[in-house]
Amino acid sequence: MDVKLICHTPNCQQVVATAARLCYSADDIDTILTKMGDKRGKKLILKLIDLGHQSPFEHISFTFGISGISRSLSHQLVRHRIASYSQKSQRYVSESQFDYITPPSIKKDEKTKKRYDQLMENIAKCYEELSEIAPKEDARYVLPNSCETKIVATFNARSLFNFFQHRMCTRAQWEIRLLSEKMYDIVNEISPEIFSYFGASCDTLGYCPEGTMCCGKAQTLEQRER
Repeated sequence: MDVKLICHTPNCQQVVATAARLCYSADDIDTILTKMGDKRGKKLILKLIDLGHQSPFEHISFTFGISGISRSLSHQLVRHRIASYSQKSQRYVSESQFDYITPPSIKKDEKTKKRYDQLMENIAKCYEELSEIAPKEDARYVLPNSCETKIVATFNARSLFNFFQHRMCTRAQWEIRLLSEKMYDIVNEISPEIFSYFGASCDTLGYCPEGTMCCGKAQTLEQRER
C-alpha cells in the first residue's frame, strides 16, 4: 500500500481560525487575518474542538493518491460520502494479469496461500478468455474483491475526523485501518495543532461507542456511567 499526499490547503490553522472568528466578529476579513497570529489561532482551534464546533474545519482539504489497495477496501472507502474520488476504471483499463492483495490471515498459512494464489491465477485466465469475446466492462464481472486498484481521494478535515474515528478503530478491517493510519500520520505531520486531537472514537470521546462490540481498549458508555 502506498499513500501520497498530492496537495493540501496551506496555512491550515489560520484558515480554520479565520473562518471561525468571522462568525463572531464585526471586523472585515483583512483585519481578522492580520490579527490572527499563531498563538491566537491555536487557542481558537482548541476552543472549537472543545465545543464540538467542527464546520470551520471543512474549509481545509487534503488530496491523497492511494495505490496498492484492494477493491474490497475501496468499496469501504467510498462509503465515506463527504469526499471526492477518482478510481482506476475496470471498464476501460485492462486487468489482464492483475495484481491482487493477500490478507495476512491467508498469507500466514502456506497451504492456504498456495490455494489462494492458484484461484487468482485461474480467475486471471478466465478474465483473459472472456476479454477476447466480450468487452472489458463485462469480462470484469469475474474479477475478485482482492483485485488491486488505485484511487485519488479528497477529504475536508471534518470528514477526515469522521473517517479516523471509524477506521482507526480496532474493529475496522485490517486493510482500511492501515490506510487510515497512514493518512493520519500524513495530515498530523502537516497540522498537528488540529489532528493531534483526533483519532479512533475511544481516543477522541474518552469511551467506546461500540457497545457490546467493544474491543476492551476503553470502557463503553454504559460501563462508564455505572
